Amino acid sequence: MKDNIRIIISGGGTGGHIFPAVSIANAIKEQHPDTDILFVGAEGRMEMQRVPSAGYKIIGLPVAGFNRKNLFKNFSVIIKLIKSQFKARRIIKDFKPHAAVGVGGYASGPTLKMAGMMGIPTLIQEQNSYAGVTNKLLAKKADCICVAYEGMERFFDPKKIILTGNPVRQGLTNTTITREKAAAQFGLDPNKKTILIIGGSLGARTINNCVMHALDKIADDDIQFIWQTGKFYINEARNAVNNHPKMKSLHVTDFITDMAAAYCASDLVISRSGAGSISEFCLLGKPVILVPSPNVAEDHQTKNALALVNKKAALYVKDSEAEKDLIDLAVKTVKNQNTLNELSIHIAKLALKDSANIIAAKVYELALNYQKKQ
Repeated sequence: MKDNIRIIISGGGTGGHIFPAVSIANAIKEQHPDTDILFVGAEGRMEMQRVPSAGYKIIGLPVAGFNRKNLFKNFSVIIKLIKSQFKARRIIKDFKPHAAVGVGGYASGPTLKMAGMMGIPTLIQEQNSYAGVTNKLLAKKADCICVAYEGMERFFDPKKIILTGNPVRQGLTNTTITREKAAAQFGLDPNKKTILIIGGSLGARTINNCVMHALDKIADDDIQFIWQTGKFYINEARNAVNNHPKMKSLHVTDFITDMAAAYCASDLVISRSGAGSISEFCLLGKPVILVPSPNVAEDHQTKNALALVNKKAALYVKDSEAEKDLIDLAVKTVKNQNTLNELSIHIAKLALKDSANIIAAKVYELALNYQKKQ
């Protein structure tokens, strides 16, 4: 009798990488409950808390991101990368996985590289419409590349590509919560138009500044707001809201635990254009204004946003123009039901469903085939 299938899932850094990783793990366990899963993340990053809270073991690597603005500061980064590769090799030798999955983030590079060098089948989950440098390098040895956008043949071997979409957080698509109950969770009126503002799990300085500078305008309008600031900006945001004399229609929080309720309560979303978030908007048919972060590799968030804008599935504001235009555009849009309906119809057409299960099945297939050869 053979051992249980063992699978490593590596990556993280932000919720946009962690949520899909956990979704894939959950789908694997649902399809094959006896599978052993180990996560490999980056020390000090968000996954080191989020993954254990989801019920999975995780080991951290001392890896860090490169400083793209000052290359001379990367000596310590290179040392950490070398140490991470040695540690990843040791983890793989101890755990003896039958397959390894990379979802993006600092840890996926050394983990997938060592797995490939050691003959372990690897699967890459490329979330964005523009492939990053690390995934383009890892793809040369990868057995399978799961993508969320068409046209990725310009980056990867077309024989390895599977168009799966990005896995999203469990519970978003099968919630039964009503708008009334959802609005009540945030202390809001279900009959009023509501804008949900999310800058990612860590927050977005530009988007938060836009809201804080528009508090007078927000207070005077009949529109409601749910504002997720991220942990770095919550104190500043709360002080601004609490000190405003007329603020009644704004719920401010650092992190929204029940995103299904937040989406249900809202008519329009303002968001960065991370791949995971976009996948959620597509599956839910949610009208959205995208403000791509300028601080990401290869400017991939702008490319993600334009992939939707070109299909009339989203509105788009440049980060540099957000403070001037964003809140005015959001208020104007949320008051126009025809615009909301058109955005909803177009973005829903881009949805790729059942991504986690499709990826999980492919991972397990790779692992099973490898196990049979042992």
